[in-house]
Amino acid sequence: MMSAFTTNIKTAIVLGAKATRQPSLWKPFVFSRAYAATRTWTPKTSTPSSKPPRVAKATASTNVAGAGNRDTIEDIPGTPELIDIEASIPPETVPSSASLLSPFPGDFATVGDIGSTDWSTSYHGLSTQAFSKDIAEILLAPVDEMDIEMKPDGLIYLPEIKYRRVLNKAFGPGGWGLAPRSETNVGPKVVSREYALVCQGRLVAVSRGEQEYFDPSNIPTATEGCKSNALMRCCKDLGIASELWDPRFIREFKAKYCVEVFAEHLSTKKKKKLWRRKDQPKFDYPWKE
Repeated sequence: MMSAFTTNIKTAIVLGAKATRQPSLWKPFVFSRAYAATRTWTPKTSTPSSKPPRVAKATASTNVAGAGNRDTIEDIPGTPELIDIEASIPPETVPSSASLLSPFPGDFATVGDIGSTDWSTSYHGLSTQAFSKDIAEILLAPVDEMDIEMKPDGLIYLPEIKYRRVLNKAFGPGGWGLAPRSETNVGPKVVSREYALVCQGRLVAVSRGEQEYFDPSNIPTATEGCKSNALMRCCKDLGIASELWDPRFIREFKAKYCVEVFAEHLSTKKKKKLWRRKDQPKFDYPWKE
């Protein structure tokens, strides 16, 4: 009985000694659980550092397309700091519309030229250079006598649309314009304003237009007539229809194409001499021939 008990004790001692020599499978697991249960994590706060931040420079790649990128960044900051990349690529240049070819010179203006001239006070380009021969021939062409109109008081004139057609033919639509040089002056019966005629970006002439009105509701229409009157006066400096200011031409034109007749006012029965072209119909209202 004692021998069997002694044998069992020896067997347990031997097994215990072998267990101490072999690595245990459950002890690291218990240690790991204990570590995980006791460890706490605190977020890392960014504090200002006295050292300058690390900068990772990106070099231009010379690899062949499809061969992969063999360049590596050796030093990567371990802190959540921004990474500055110095690019040596020159800034992209966008072609300006001013460099585009155009059949008309001066179609495209550079950025510095847009709105750089205050035409209310400037005399930019005045008499700096004569216009080309082709433009001069259009401006100085003899006036068509069939385009000339006559007012009942004997004054001959060219409708303002004729001046605009000459300017469009000479400089092209958009190649000329009228720039106001003063505020609109509204008098008791007359509206006036000063305008500058600008052609191809150059000041050509300055004139004040005027237009009568008889009712305040007609002021907007009178303002437009004032602009047309200024255009007609400015075109004198370009030689357009200059014959209309030539006394000899006026006398010859009136003798050849015009007639002076008596007409009676239908309301007042007042009689008056009026002028009209011979190829125009007789006066009918309010003056009757």
